[in-house]
Amino acid sequence: MSQAGVIDGLQFARGAGTLSGTLALAQLRRLAEMRCATKGLSYAISGRTDAEGRCWIRISASGALALECQRCLGPLDFRLALESELLLTQDEREIANAADDFDRVLAGRQMEVSKLVEDEVLLALPMSPVHDRCGCRQGSAEDRRPSPFAALAKLKRMH
Repeated sequence: MSQAGVIDGLQFARGAGTLSGTLALAQLRRLAEMRCATKGLSYAISGRTDAEGRCWIRISASGALALECQRCLGPLDFRLALESELLLTQDEREIANAADDFDRVLAGRQMEVSKLVEDEVLLALPMSPVHDRCGCRQGSAEDRRPSPFAALAKLKRMH
């Protein structure tokens, strides 16, 4: 797995920098804490400036993740494919007072690439991942017993 490193955000964008590689789960601490599993996520980051001189960072990431189903607690396969573009700002007030729909991030001289990618991955995950049908749960003998309400429904149909 490649080391992601650190960038100077504004310099990276102004120089139209590019980086790409693969991040291991060990580099994605918050995902690991959420009990996600992955063999690695591929990423690419590029910088640019627009006609108004604003600095942007484009982040793309892809890979397979195993999330935890919130219904049965079993593994849930999730294919990640994200593209996002972030406007770099030098002031937190600009982020708080923004009146447009651009996603912003505070520019820094020591921006960790793995953290930037992980932030976007976390935003791309489903809020409550669940299987379409949870057939992975074995259940106890008590769970497999017929429901007393099903028996009542059967009696009701007889009358």
